[in-house]
Amino acid sequence: MSQNRKKVKNQSKRKLDRTSKIILIGGALIVVPFIIFGFILLSASFNTGKPIFGDRFKGDLDPAITSSNISEIESKVKSQSGVEKVSVELSSATLRVYVDITDSASSAEATSIADAVYNDVVSVLPEGTYFKLQDGKKMYDIEVHVYNLAKDRDSENFVYVIKNKSSNMETARSQVVSDPLDAELAQQLRDDVENRNNPTPTPNDDEMTVGGADDGTEAQPDEGKTE
Repeated sequence: MSQNRKKVKNQSKRKLDRTSKIILIGGALIVVPFIIFGFILLSASFNTGKPIFGDRFKGDLDPAITSSNISEIESKVKSQSGVEKVSVELSSATLRVYVDITDSASSAEATSIADAVYNDVVSVLPEGTYFKLQDGKKMYDIEVHVYNLAKDRDSENFVYVIKNKSSNMETARSQVVSDPLDAELAQQLRDDVENRNNPTPTPNDDEMTVGGADDGTEAQPDEGKTE
């Protein structure tokens, strides 16, 4: 009897061991994918906002623009007269500064503010160090965007100025992009769009004279000819 009991106990233990192994393996198969997925999400959250360069800028962009540099630039630009809102973004190898100024600002005032903002940037990040090619090494490009109307951009009073410099340019340049380079051509294009949207009415087919001469007069029967 004792031997039979031992056999039963041993068999029960083996069954429990097998069941435990199956449960452990099944649990691992369920849990491991969640752990991997969680790790991916965690890594992505840490890298949010960081540009992915791959090997494109390997050995370039040195020294790098830091978050503290960006914060300092924002503080300087906000102190400018006429500035209402500032946003500084570093995307890939381009530093962009967006400046919303007073609605009543003119093109000349916007251009002046763009110059002042550019000077604020290069006072923090020297132009020759950060925005100019050095021994074939690519550095950053810079764009300063200054505008007076954030929403009503179809208004006649809308002003938008961009001052930019790529690392292979010697000096920065400014342009009032809200003003067309060819005002006459721009007006012609606007008129063409207006004509397409509001076409001139044309006569209906049943109102047109059929069989008339080319000059628009009715065809006259030949007198003196009889059938």
